Amino acid sequence: MAIFRQYIAPLLVVLVFIFALVAVSARIFLPSDMAAPAPVEEVGVLLKGLAFKV
Repeated sequence: MAIFRQYIAPLLVVLVFIFALVAVSARIFLPSDMAAPAPVEEVGVLLKGLAFKV
């Protein structure tokens, strides 16, 4: 158990941090139209036979 706490758990934390850093930094290299937030559209959802707008 000590090996997990001393070596494996910190390694997993560092790997997750590096992955998140790369994922966020990748937006720099995207074309300008893809770097913007996704457009929000109104979608109708059918639930128990009734239509609801989300």
